[in-house]
Amino acid sequence: MADQWMIRGVEYGNCNCAWGCPCQFNAPSTYGKCEAIQAALIEEGHFNDTPLDGLAFLLLLKWPGEIADGNGAEQVIITDKADAAQREALRKIAHGESTAPGSNGFYVYNSTMTTVHDTLVSPMEVEIDVEARTARIVAPGLVESHGSPIINEVDGSEHRARIHLPDGFEYTYAEMGNASSTVTAAFELSFKDSYGQFNELHLNQDGVIR
Repeated sequence: MADQWMIRGVEYGNCNCAWGCPCQFNAPSTYGKCEAIQAALIEEGHFNDTPLDGLAFLLLLKWPGEIADGNGAEQVIITDKADAAQREALRKIAHGESTAPGSNGFYVYNSTMTTVHDTLVSPMEVEIDVEARTARIVAPGLVESHGSPIINEVDGSEHRARIHLPDGFEYTYAEMGNASSTVTAAFELSFKDSYGQFNELHLNQDGVIR
């Protein structure tokens, strides 16, 4: 029998593009290349009979050009709170394995990779508040990222914008924000005041659950 899994929780992403991220509109990236981190915090989930409640993982992504052109590199980092069975389950999900082809972002990203670095296990702090557009991600010595609302430069108020993708392979609604990250894992990434994304995460082996 094919693997059956489900994860429900929250997700945060930060890439090198300008606020709004042209990828969300099927347009070329801001700077002609894509680099990103994603953090997933699972509130409820399972992989077959293996529970995944309360676990988290990070996905590091880097392409020399547009995503569709391929030749990318990726690395997954899994919380050290996961046991061996949970680590293997999260590794499969994050690499798009045990998933219907093209049905979610993890599968799509992995399909463009030339280099898949070994999965790491690390202590991590993952705090994501979709409504508030805030996030704090720390994997000591590997990843540090912070997300916050976009601030109106005229009056100092929080500016709120969201993207609705009714047929998206990652989410249905995502809140937009400002984010900065530093990564020193298998490859280095550095973003400052660039695209931040905060969304509900609800996936299974067949794609986004709406």
